[in-house]
Amino acid sequence: MKNIFKAVLTVLIMSSQNAWSYYGTALCGFPQYECIKVASGQTWEKMFPDPVQRDIVQRVNRTYNSLWTGREIAIPRNLPYLNANDISPFPIKMAGETEKQVIVDQDNLAWAAYDAEGNLLRWGPISSGRDKCSDSNKSCRTLTGIFRVFSKENVRCVSDVFPIGKGGAKMPYCMYFHKGFALHGSDDIPGQRASHGCVRMFTIDAKWLNENFMELSSERNNFTGTKVIVRPLSDSEKKS
Repeated sequence: MKNIFKAVLTVLIMSSQNAWSYYGTALCGFPQYECIKVASGQTWEKMFPDPVQRDIVQRVNRTYNSLWTGREIAIPRNLPYLNANDISPFPIKMAGETEKQVIVDQDNLAWAAYDAEGNLLRWGPISSGRDKCSDSNKSCRTLTGIFRVFSKENVRCVSDVFPIGKGGAKMPYCMYFHKGFALHGSDDIPGQRASHGCVRMFTIDAKWLNENFMELSSERNNFTGTKVIVRPLSDSEKKS
């Protein structure tokens, strides 16, 4: 069953998707999922009282934003028997690794943390930079490449830039990997790329990364912060 779910995710990567479609709706054509439209007055808590099952459905749909009437969400048909790793878009083990790292996969709207032996420790949804900024005609795509975390702050982290002209946007548990680009928690993970360039994630995931995984430069790690790999979007690879 786990292989079936991973095969579905692989097909999703290879299929062309509208940049503004919601991630979960792309799963509706696969038999492993049941898709339903949210009825008036329903919430995540009402629809999925069990917190573990609720978390799995939110991770499948890459969102924990408030639901609205008519919103379509995908639900695994064997939900009671799944755990988070069963629906991971990342392999549980990566061979040949010798260094802990975080991988950001924009096509899958997901991040993963691997230890130095290549074992998947945790993964979760993200929202990376949108094609065009909402407040200008510039591109807001997230910078791609291999980076090192050089700075991090606690739950009180805020942006110096956004909103433009005044700053102050909340970025709890921010972890900077290149200039102003950071991984950080957010209440707005809509199931699509929607940021100004940072990598938004569930706040509970950002807290775990910040406090339990990410290391800044020190003698213990040969003065190199934790590696962050931001994969390019598949359409970027086609254009290059």
